[in-house]
Amino acid sequence: MKLRVFVYAVLVAGCVLAIFPYFLTVLTAFKGPGQLSETMPWEPGVPPSTAAFHRLFASGFGGYLVNTTLVTAGITLGQVVFAVLAAYAFARLSFPGRDALFWVYLSTLMVPPVVTMIPLYLMMQKLGLVDTWAGLMLPTMLGTPYAIFLLRQFFRSIPADLEDAARIDGAGRVRTLVSIVLPLSKPILVTVTTLAVVANWNSFLWPLIITSSEDKRLLSVGIALFKGEIGVDYNAVMAGSLIALAPLLVLFIVFQRFIVRSVAVTGLK
Repeated sequence: MKLRVFVYAVLVAGCVLAIFPYFLTVLTAFKGPGQLSETMPWEPGVPPSTAAFHRLFASGFGGYLVNTTLVTAGITLGQVVFAVLAAYAFARLSFPGRDALFWVYLSTLMVPPVVTMIPLYLMMQKLGLVDTWAGLMLPTMLGTPYAIFLLRQFFRSIPADLEDAARIDGAGRVRTLVSIVLPLSKPILVTVTTLAVVANWNSFLWPLIITSSEDKRLLSVGIALFKGEIGVDYNAVMAGSLIALAPLLVLFIVFQRFIVRSVAVTGLK
């Protein structure tokens, strides 16, 4: 009994530590300019104020929101399509060096993104894609090793007999993939899409480096660079953070059962 109480106490403490920053974000976003200095961080502003949201959108935040939505949708679509094609090839097609190529590609997960940031920027510069939508989206649009790994593992769990039966009926590789494999892969497709949306929605370093125009600025960069007339407007920054966080929270709540199921099937712990 004492052990159980101790375990629950530790779990509750960990939960509080994890949730507390988000709690402060909500409280700060709904405080007026004077309430931030007049109250403790964990005290709500009375009465709640939406002035920070008005200042935020008056500064062009709505454009950042639209840019982020479009860029996230485009990159996510590209990542899912190319990851599906690559994963199916690694899972079902036979060609020389298939497994070696897969593990070499997967090993790039061990390389920190900052290591390739400068060479990637120089490539975009040589191609004339600095401060363009193409330069912003192309480097991550053609699939990611982690997404390909998850999809490959899931595809390998689908009985090959189903695909053999489809080929006997005259279906080609593409028809088999579209009509047989993908309908059975909804959980992992939802998982890969969710992970891609979260990663691209929160992307900061690459958009900061590759773009300089305000009309191409994304949410994460816009929030980081947001300043008031005197110093940093923390109320507006927290309001922007809250707006950026809300879609991701809703996305996870809606699709969490698919994520859990796909992780269980692929054998990841």
